[in-house]
Amino acid sequence: MTEETTATALSPRDEKRAARIAKNVKAFAAAHGGSADGVVEYVGTLATRIALVGADGAWGDQVAPSYAVAERAVELSGVNRAENFEGELGLRVKTGAYEWRRMAGIQLGS
Repeated sequence: MTEETTATALSPRDEKRAARIAKNVKAFAAAHGGSADGVVEYVGTLATRIALVGADGAWGDQVAPSYAVAERAVELSGVNRAENFEGELGLRVKTGAYEWRRMAGIQLGS
């Protein structure tokens, strides 16, 4: 197996999905400092999330229909893959007033 293939062979449909998601991930990285780190996380049985942190500290995400598609999308996009948000990656995330208000509202039950 080469570096360009994943351990699980994807169907042609899933390869197209991964390519579409990778295009969005590349666009995010380009718009936020030219690079990004991505963390692949299970959301549930029907989706997997690629959480992204740009070089400028902006964050966003993309949702894939499976873990394999998400892994392939990260691979195709060329972003750095992180195992989790702990440590340096989490510290790079910049949040604005909107996020702080939203988090406070959740905590206060508003």
